[in-house]
Amino acid sequence: MKRTISGMVGKGSLGHNSRSFYAENVKQEKSANNIVYCNENLRTVYAQLFGEALESYNAKQTRKDRRIDDYYKHIQNGKQEKLFHEVIFQTGNEKDTAVDSKEGALAVKVLDKFMGDFQKRNPNLRVFSAHLHMDEATPHLHIDFVPFTTGSKRGLETRVSLKQALHTQGFKGGTRESTELNQWINSEKEQLAVVMREHGIEWHQLGTNNEHLSVLDYKKQEREKEVRSLEKRLDVLKQQHIKLDEIENIAGSKAPFSNKVMLEPKDYELLVSSAQQYVAQKKMDNKLNKSLSAAKKKITALEEQNGQLEKRLKDFKSIGKQLDVNQLQIKIDELSRENGRLKAFIDSQGLNNRYQATKRVVQKSKEIG
Repeated sequence: MKRTISGMVGKGSLGHNSRSFYAENVKQEKSANNIVYCNENLRTVYAQLFGEALESYNAKQTRKDRRIDDYYKHIQNGKQEKLFHEVIFQTGNEKDTAVDSKEGALAVKVLDKFMGDFQKRNPNLRVFSAHLHMDEATPHLHIDFVPFTTGSKRGLETRVSLKQALHTQGFKGGTRESTELNQWINSEKEQLAVVMREHGIEWHQLGTNNEHLSVLDYKKQEREKEVRSLEKRLDVLKQQHIKLDEIENIAGSKAPFSNKVMLEPKDYELLVSSAQQYVAQKKMDNKLNKSLSAAKKKITALEEQNGQLEKRLKDFKSIGKQLDVNQLQIKIDELSRENGRLKAFIDSQGLNNRYQATKRVVQKSKEIG
């Protein structure tokens, strides 16, 4: 049996690893099958690793602004190091090592044995969170750790440092493709291959055929391509940058027997290149200015339309209020006239006197009865 090996840097989502929340690709009914090797609080781990070194460092500082109150936040807010790192390992892929298959069950045994000796192999990588997931497409292992170095002469005696931690374990960086981290991951993949052979599985090392790459390795490879592409584009932009300080330092000399000015070849090339870039930039600026001008005109026209609409709306509201008042006054006048007519009719017929007489009779009858 042959299987590929995947080893890559993970995002470090501790909540996802511990299943504090569930992603869409997770089958929650199978989460009970996951293996949790450790799941410690990261702040507690920092206190254990660096607490004593932090106290010693602060005790030596004569200036308050050089003290570090919280090493966790110091690293979190800094730019040189990360709070922790994550690596993900798996054997095979979704097609040949699915979770519910016999091959998947064998992969779990392999990864479990591999994880058992991980901390021993890596004494400078303090593992605080490790999970073997069996509730996704393939069994895979998340390992989160804090890399540290001891005996440092700068800063804390024991401090966070991925480069120095791996250097202490024997990994020295070389080229861009052969950094300490890449060397270490390849070494761990070899360790995983040893465990696989113990279980009758041979490491299938792939060539350049991307169709057969495992999902994790393929994604990592694609990201590296994107990074290299961006770096090339950045280099091109840097080369195209106009060096104004060099242009200002160009000094021409007058040609003999002529009013023309002579330049050194390199200065001439710089001026020509700069002029070409200036023309290109000028064209771009003109294009952007035209677009901006058109946009401003459009905005002005819309603002005018909006103003007109607001004025019409105000007029309508004013007319509406006026109509309401007028209609109400007409209704009041009509009721007043009707009331007057009713009073006149009552008086003309003597109905009011009859009503009062009838009322007295009724009252008297009540008193007698």
